Amino acid sequence: VFTLTLALIAVLALTARAQPPSVTEADEAALRRLIPSADRFELVQSPSRHFRAYRELMPGGETPLVGLAFFTTDLTPRIYAYKGRITMLVGLDPAGSLLGVHVVHHYEPFGYFSIDLSEFQAQFVGKSILDPLGVGVDVDAVSRATITVEAATRAIRQGARQLAREFLADQVPRR
Repeated sequence: VFTLTLALIAVLALTARAQPPSVTEADEAALRRLIPSADRFELVQSPSRHFRAYRELMPGGETPLVGLAFFTTDLTPRIYAYKGRITMLVGLDPAGSLLGVHVVHHYEPFGYFSIDLSEFQAQFVGKSILDPLGVGVDVDAVSRATITVEAATRAIRQGARQLAREFLADQVPRR
């Protein structure tokens, strides 16, 4: 009985690890808003946790990669805003251009939600990971929220560049 129990535990442990991680319904809904050209999404756990977005061409045909996305708290966990970490979902295309930014969660104690403004998030669309992506350079600052805006911009820049270095190095043109 003891040997059978150990064997069963080993089989369960091995098959549990063999199952690919799945994308939650909430994540898929956010990903569809960020990368609408994708038909399916895949969660990749390592080396950097991120999502891959694919478009289905034809049954049995190729499924080209149309984008990557990541949560800033996964790739840049040490970047803090004024009152804690900022969770944003960031998407980029295979050429290294930002597809969008969606603020999932953050807290500002004074009730001024600077990075929640659609204008802040929209200004990243179309920017390249090779752009400076600096507050006051090519990212507009939001008055009274400097620390938060700088932290959000830094998290977007560092996370997108890290993901591109790891997975898009051959596809992003050099300047």
